[in-house]
Amino acid sequence: MSTQRYSVTPHPIETLLTWVKSGEIAIPEIQRPFVWEPTKVRNLLDSLYQGYPVGYLIAWRNPTVKLKDGTPSAGKRILIDGQQRVTALMAGLLGREVLTKDYETIRIRIAFHPLTEKFEVANPAIRKDVAWIEDVAAVFAPEADLIELTEGYVAKNPVADRKHVGKVLQRLGKIINNHVGLIELAEDLDIETVTEIFIRVNSAGAELSQADFAMSKIAANETYGGNMLRKAIDYFCHLAVAPDFMGRIEKGDKAFAASEFFPQMRWLKDVNDDIYDPTYTDMLRVAFTAEFGRGKLADLVALLSGRNFETRQYEDAIAEASFGKLKQGILRFINKTHFERFTMIVRSAGFVTNDLIGGQNALNFAYILYLRGRAETVPAAELERLVRRWYAMSILRGRYTGSPETAFDFDIRQVETRGLVAYADSVIENELPATFWTGMLPQLMDTSSAQSPYFLAYKAAQVKLGDKGFLSRDITVNDLMMNRSDVHHVYPRNHLKKQGLARGRYNQIANFVLAQSEINIAIGDRAPETYFTDLAKQCAGGPKKYGGITEREELCANLRMSCLPESLIDGVIPAYDDFLEQRRKLMALKIKTWFEAL
Repeated sequence: MSTQRYSVTPHPIETLLTWVKSGEIAIPEIQRPFVWEPTKVRNLLDSLYQGYPVGYLIAWRNPTVKLKDGTPSAGKRILIDGQQRVTALMAGLLGREVLTKDYETIRIRIAFHPLTEKFEVANPAIRKDVAWIEDVAAVFAPEADLIELTEGYVAKNPVADRKHVGKVLQRLGKIINNHVGLIELAEDLDIETVTEIFIRVNSAGAELSQADFAMSKIAANETYGGNMLRKAIDYFCHLAVAPDFMGRIEKGDKAFAASEFFPQMRWLKDVNDDIYDPTYTDMLRVAFTAEFGRGKLADLVALLSGRNFETRQYEDAIAEASFGKLKQGILRFINKTHFERFTMIVRSAGFVTNDLIGGQNALNFAYILYLRGRAETVPAAELERLVRRWYAMSILRGRYTGSPETAFDFDIRQVETRGLVAYADSVIENELPATFWTGMLPQLMDTSSAQSPYFLAYKAAQVKLGDKGFLSRDITVNDLMMNRSDVHHVYPRNHLKKQGLARGRYNQIANFVLAQSEINIAIGDRAPETYFTDLAKQCAGGPKKYGGITEREELCANLRMSCLPESLIDGVIPAYDDFLEQRRKLMALKIKTWFEAL
């Protein structure tokens, strides 16, 4: 027999709003700020006025925790679905201000026309028109008197029928008696089940991740400063992308500006680096994994609830300690020295622009290793080398692409047991044996994806090794990456198209070189036998057609940098497939040289 893991109870809207005001229901801002357009708020009020259903709300009761004195404390309900609707009701009916996705505090005013019984978003024209009540919140204010409101309206609109207006306003005032179903999930449900229920009930499909649940736990906690911690996470992510937002926090959120977090992130106001722009999920993963030595965010949710993994009870002391530890992790994450050193290490491996960053999770785990290494006082030079090599290994082997949580959990537990340096070195050795470079990597490079980790690593290798652009005398690949580079097809695209080759064939990464636009344009669609012959002539005193190289020796060196066989300038132009195979091997060896230099 199955047991029901939830209850469904209809409650009047008035009761729900009272619970929200008193904190009995916590709106954790899981989905972060209010994202509804004002017209959607208008539609919601209209649906209630018409007596239409407005969907269920889902709340999850926090587990009852044992306080320090041994007494139990009943958990609050946390609203996990319906936040936008409840916020819309608070805004429209109670005149509460809302925080927009740009972190601006605004008032949404919904106007009502008693004669046509229509709702509209208030605008200057409506405000001037006496036939409208410009803000329905006036009807729901605690001191509101329906008789007075009716008299006032009729005085301004002599044509209106007093009786009709009175009835309409009465009907409007009664919408807070409408019932909304509250689905309450049992407190002992684990986060996976709650996520599953949420996805099944929420047909709108706005999926919630484990990080969303963790953020809801953090935001709903005021006892241990969770609400301020949530802001720290959100604001940091926002500032990393938009540094000029700093002024708005100072003006609009005085409490946060006075907190210990704000001075720690002030440095972001002068930063325009986008190598690592973390999301709140990235921040939570890194801070939690580095600090707690665990990789599954469901464990964080349990710990913040006070779960004792041994006794399976919930204890307030564990919740308090977990909030303290997480705060420590967030402060380490946002520390200027840590963050800037880490991005400098990534850049020093050749990943000089955001375009070269493949997987965010590989970057996250590299930062975890950096923070652990700092905490364990691993010598700086050794830590830099380890982080660079680990990041390179993890993108080349797709270590965090499948199920990153499982990989994070496995790796961090091994780090805890075996020690950071010993574990990292042994994994790198196992994952990248000598046969990887000569056997596996050339096969993996049989791809047409310019975003493939192998092509990104190849470009980073060219940057790190100081290579020049294809046929460039002075412009380096680093210059090209920092400004604008063209990906040139060695065997030009149209030349191959004419031979009937499909896109996946002519766009092979082994057919790509990084070149200046003008060189790319000059070569155009010419067959390789044509332009390589021209290049040979160029180096023998002939006309300069492509770039500024006029010495054969210099041209050979340039071809080697781009992993191209030197025999091309002697007119030895292999069949396209043979060329690709040759070049993949040369590119794989370049990546190996790069990796050994990290």
